[in-house]
Amino acid sequence: MKGFRILLFAIALFSCNLQFGQQDTAQEELSLDKGTINNQFEFVYKKSGNYRAEGKRYEVVRTLNLDKLRQNVLDTINAANAKAVQLNATISGHESTITDLNKKLEETTNSLNSVTEEKDSMSFLGMLVSKATYNFILWTIIAGLLALLLLFIFRFRRSNILTQIAKSNLSELETEYEDHRRRALEREQRISRQLQDEINRYKKSK
Repeated sequence: MKGFRILLFAIALFSCNLQFGQQDTAQEELSLDKGTINNQFEFVYKKSGNYRAEGKRYEVVRTLNLDKLRQNVLDTINAANAKAVQLNATISGHESTITDLNKKLEETTNSLNSVTEEKDSMSFLGMLVSKATYNFILWTIIAGLLALLLLFIFRFRRSNILTQIAKSNLSELETEYEDHRRRALEREQRISRQLQDEINRYKKSK
């Protein structure tokens, strides 16, 4: 099974390098020590012998070249696997970085929403309320205080008017009292004079 996988991988590498290998094979020196896998296969093919048996063509490959080619293929596979591991590690690192960035973005978004909410809110009695609610409460309190002020002014003016009326009534009452006391005094004096006149007349008559 492992050998089959290696063979499939070698075929895949061979297919990937085929188009480039076909262009450069003529210019490059074929060798098992350098060049692409395709060139190395071409080298083994050119160095192999052939013969026919029973109408079929066979290629005879030197074991040394085949072992070398096999080792080169394994090295290429190992290098590809190492590159794949490195790429997977890089991808994992990028995924971790993306996760951290998404987390920071979420925290930043939450902070921004919190700041926006605080900006659009006001503190009232230790509670955060929206500006509209705060303005409604504030203007309701102002309207209530204004109504109380108007009521106080109305009652004050009414009390002041009643006080003025009471003072006026008191002044009139005092005036009437003084007039009454003066008339009573005059009447008393007149009666006293009349009494004195009667007493004097009585004395003269004796």
